[in-house]
Amino acid sequence: MEELFDAIRIPSISSLSDHKDDMIRMSEYLKECLLKAGADTVEIMKTAGNPVVYGEKIIDPSLPTVLIYSHYDVMPVDPLNLWDSPPFEPEIRDGKIYARGADDDKGQGFMHIKAFEALCKTNMLRTNVKFMIEGEEEIGSVSLGAFCDEHKEMLKADIILVSDTGMIAQDIPSITTGLRGLAYWQVEVTGPNRDLHSGLFGGAVGNPINILAKMIARITDENGRITIPGFYDDVLVSSEKEREMLNKAPFSIEDYKSAINVEELFGEEGFTTTERTGIRPTFDVCGIWGGYTGEGAKTVLPSKAFAKISARLVPNQDHKKIAEMFKEYFEGIAPKSVKVKVETHHGGQAYVCPIDLPAYYAAEKAFEKVYGKTPVPMRSGGSIPIISTFEEKLGIKTILMGFGLESDAIHSPNENFPVVNFYNGIETITWFYHFFAEEMK
Repeated sequence: MEELFDAIRIPSISSLSDHKDDMIRMSEYLKECLLKAGADTVEIMKTAGNPVVYGEKIIDPSLPTVLIYSHYDVMPVDPLNLWDSPPFEPEIRDGKIYARGADDDKGQGFMHIKAFEALCKTNMLRTNVKFMIEGEEEIGSVSLGAFCDEHKEMLKADIILVSDTGMIAQDIPSITTGLRGLAYWQVEVTGPNRDLHSGLFGGAVGNPINILAKMIARITDENGRITIPGFYDDVLVSSEKEREMLNKAPFSIEDYKSAINVEELFGEEGFTTTERTGIRPTFDVCGIWGGYTGEGAKTVLPSKAFAKISARLVPNQDHKKIAEMFKEYFEGIAPKSVKVKVETHHGGQAYVCPIDLPAYYAAEKAFEKVYGKTPVPMRSGGSIPIISTFEEKLGIKTILMGFGLESDAIHSPNENFPVVNFYNGIETITWFYHFFAEEMK
């Protein structure tokens, strides 16, 4: 636990340039941990961005190989005033580790290092193991695709194993069989050439914030449908049988509403909450700003307004095509009183994993061994864009064995990870290796 805490104490925030040195410190710490755990070789490998920590233990080239992927970068901590304890000073309260990265992904990634160490030190490892730990997942893994192209031979494996997802509930294990894709933009709306007095100019000049709000409101209709022409053309429509299976996963709508303190849910008409977050695309404003936002009042008609916007995508939707589609549509609905600039940020494809793989069976048996029940296959609403890239560039499928909970508040203040999930994760991953070696015989 103290080794995990030392990792968490390094503020490896990839999106903030001030933390560049922390990214290096974090990679060096992981190298030390992997060597201590039993890796034969570990290298800190340069990329166009933050380094990748690569380690391996090859006990017999003829045996199956598991490639572990995780990331050591974390999200920013703002708003800092909402944290009950310092985000990079981990502490345990009520059986949970509270800190940025406690779950996503230092806690879950560290489980793999400790499971590997347990197997090495007890001479029970029956597969080869490779580690690829990157420092840019939270900014779209912008350098990892090129890294995979450059090191295909080094990264050869039979399966990629990842713990960066969640479970349905504390006592209901699950295996994530699908991830949504992602497209992300920043938009800038410019009106007058400077901020103006809202009394002298208000009513005569287009207000960029008002106009931006109206433009955003046009993107979805009253039924939760996205209005961009052609947006749904490539959506893979799930069969009635698949929807029925998806909705068999335990879910309480009342508990869901209570956990986030809302009286009513909203989403695309004709779909359940589980379907809306698993098999349907979405459009969301992630941040919006402009004008005067300080203390007190300032009567200003702003020159500019900004927003950060994301769309979650489903299988068959191409994030690059969607990015261009949004840009063309958004610029097209702008009135002549403003100028609009749309900047495309990172994106990624959706991913679906078959449930008839030897590695899936191994994961299933491992969860059964630790939790006493068969894990439920589920689609996640989240995105890990690099997973589809792995299949495209390396030709390797990925198994997503997550141990996080919805209540872990990843990306939010007071991120946490239950201690029991951390230890159960180590044990379950250890059993995965045992059953995977059996399945591959």
